[in-house]
Amino acid sequence: MTTRTDAIPTPRMVVVGAGPAGVRAAHTLLRHGVRPVVIDEASLPGGQIYRQSASPRGSARARYGFEHKRAAAIHAAGAQLRDQADYRAQTAVWNAAPGHLDLVCDGELDSQPYTHLLIATGATDRVLPFPGWTLPGVFSLGGAQIALKGQHCLLGPRIVFAGSGPLLYLVAYQYARAGGQVQAVLDTAPFAGQASALPAMMSQPGTLAKGLYYLGWLRAHGIPVHHSANLAAAQGTVRVEGVRARIGGVERDFACDALAVGHGLRAETQLADLLDCAFDFEAAQRAWLPRRDADGRSTVAGVYLAGDGAGISGAAMAELAGERSALAMLADCGIGISLARLRWIKRKQAALVRFRQELDRAFPLPPADADCDDGVIVCRCEEVRAGELRAAAAQFAIDDLNRLKALTRIGMGLCQGRMCQSGAAELLADCRRIPLSAIGRLRGQAPVKPLPLSSLGSSQP
Repeated sequence: MTTRTDAIPTPRMVVVGAGPAGVRAAHTLLRHGVRPVVIDEASLPGGQIYRQSASPRGSARARYGFEHKRAAAIHAAGAQLRDQADYRAQTAVWNAAPGHLDLVCDGELDSQPYTHLLIATGATDRVLPFPGWTLPGVFSLGGAQIALKGQHCLLGPRIVFAGSGPLLYLVAYQYARAGGQVQAVLDTAPFAGQASALPAMMSQPGTLAKGLYYLGWLRAHGIPVHHSANLAAAQGTVRVEGVRARIGGVERDFACDALAVGHGLRAETQLADLLDCAFDFEAAQRAWLPRRDADGRSTVAGVYLAGDGAGISGAAMAELAGERSALAMLADCGIGISLARLRWIKRKQAALVRFRQELDRAFPLPPADADCDDGVIVCRCEEVRAGELRAAAAQFAIDDLNRLKALTRIGMGLCQGRMCQSGAAELLADCRRIPLSAIGRLRGQAPVKPLPLSSLGSSQP
């Protein structure tokens, strides 16, 4: 055991997010005698990957596949949190400042003080703009999962899945098993890169075997899987009716009723930004991520980061990172922790880091298509088109993403840049012929989540 003498008299520990990282962190705090505040936007714990439905149908194995045991463990730990922690479900954090968070729940505003804050906000889909991506019937891969797990429905009878990353194959497999007519899986990553990464990924044989099983199952059931396939357009008038893709330099059309697309994931970093945490550019993820040490400490005292909200690393790593960050919070408060347990976590994390590096090599994130038509909407909220961004960048010699935002309103809508920042950044870097890391990132601004006007009108001064 290790202890510290500079103990804080009454620590108030808050965990934002009840996915794998947040649940494990809060559960660890409970086991050490600390009753944390847990804040989550969903009604039930589990996060996106282990999303629960208020009225589940079928078996856990049917809903979560090979991950059903891990999902059950997270749900059980989450149920304990709901009983023993100060659990705030269906509550969003819309602003963060040193020592307190601003919340909204059922249209009512609230404030939550803290001495130690763990941000475990997870990730959302990284979607790059392409012709037709705003048509009804085009969804993100995460949205497709929500429909299946949360609402027990398919996006449409005939579905095309496109993009890059392991989630692409998982969701296509889940839909096919649920009875969806998967027309094709269009992977932007080349097969040669995935094949070359296989030997190194043998360090995690169980995880690798699951990925190979999804791919093999899809092929065995006659579902076309194409590599080096780039979306040219979603086709249709009133809604999506087909997909055109460039495969090996040849354009092909696939008839469908729905399209699910995602180019990997992007970390939800807005709260860390509002708290003035330092950020660094991560080339493999083509994104700016909050800086943290191995134990999850950010550059701001009392603020810790864990899970995909600090960098995409997967559910298994998120659990370990959540527990390790919680142990760091405890140690920083002078509460004894098990050094043997900490050493075990470090060994597990080291193995998963190596695996993740090979996974990133197998599924590289594609840059935005330099040939994206000027008429394509990049910012859906403000309806800003690619041509407007290119014209502003050229006219005013813009080399900074925030300057582009000021002149075009990109990223000023309800999503606060969640959907458009990646595409706009790629387009600006291509237009100005500068590295993606040189144009910066959109600065976070409150509210990071939409607020109802009724809540603002009823708030006290």
